[in-house]
Amino acid sequence: MKTYQEIEYEVNVWGFPKEPIETFIGQINAMTIVHTWIVMFLVAVLLIAATRSMSLERPGKLQLIIEEIFQFLRGVTRDSLDAKKASLMMCFVFSLFMFILISNLWGLIPTMYSPTADLNTTMGLALMVYGLTVVLGIYYKGLKYFKHFIQPFPFFLPLVIVEELAKPLTMAFRLYGNVYAGKVLVYVLLGLIPLTATLMGGFIASVIWLAFKIFISCVQAYIFFVLTVTYTSQAIMEAEHH
Repeated sequence: MKTYQEIEYEVNVWGFPKEPIETFIGQINAMTIVHTWIVMFLVAVLLIAATRSMSLERPGKLQLIIEEIFQFLRGVTRDSLDAKKASLMMCFVFSLFMFILISNLWGLIPTMYSPTADLNTTMGLALMVYGLTVVLGIYYKGLKYFKHFIQPFPFFLPLVIVEELAKPLTMAFRLYGNVYAGKVLVYVLLGLIPLTATLMGGFIASVIWLAFKIFISCVQAYIFFVLTVTYTSQAIMEAEHH
């Protein structure tokens, strides 16, 4: 049976550098960056293709799929926020959901790599979401938003700080852990079945786990979206009621 490192090397048929590259801004993962740009391009192409020839009378299949996703996400968002605030959030949360979903699914293609299988990507997304909650809290309440750090009693401040820090950490590690675990499972399967790693970049193992990974990819994108809406709603509600 082959080791994880051996399988990872054989599946990397495109020859992306596995070790971090030293730059003037620090170490970067070339594979993550390349596939992140690919996913962003795919999301843009997908949405442009779905909306380029929009029609109310005879909508295309792709348009219907994107509309259903948008309507579903908008309904969930409106359950936590009022219609006006939900409308302001929709561009962000919809783009975030589509990026995470395509990122998760991108790794299903043999020889491809999910950017969300890198903790740097998920942590960046989580910090972006947390920053948004703070900005919206300040926008709706001003500096009084920070009163929730000392209410009801100042000695609760350490607990509040821990809770605030836990939000982006749990979001990042949950998404990363599930996507990365799916990749590890495929590599383990490749190591157990002789010759599969070198056969079309692990095509057999990817197909075997295809349905399971599609389900997990969709669930994790949805969970990240729900947490984004929930944390934003909490920040706004705190800003409104304190």
